Amino acid sequence: MITVNLYYKGKDGAARAFAEEMEASGIAGKIREEQGNLRYQYFLPMDDPETVLLIDSWTDQAAIDAHHASPMMKQLAGLREKYDLHMTVERFVGDEYEADRKYIRN
Repeated sequence: MITVNLYYKGKDGAARAFAEEMEASGIAGKIREEQGNLRYQYFLPMDDPETVLLIDSWTDQAAIDAHHASPMMKQLAGLREKYDLHMTVERFVGDEYEADRKYIRN
């Protein structure tokens, strides 16, 4: 699994408006239906009202590449421009470590 954290930053509520439009327009829902998508979910940091965090998880790099080639990317890029957002990105590869299980409450 590959997880990408995308931090969208804007001004005057633009990042939140972007996330709301992604949901309302159905673009986010279509991305969730793409082959290999495991998670596509927006979060609001408590200490930064001008940032929205997107946690985006995929089964593998091939699924991410197919997503990047999909029609939704053009729509998504258009909305990023509309709201004048800037991004920072973190990328993680899934790693299950058995010793950590004792600290996780299910």
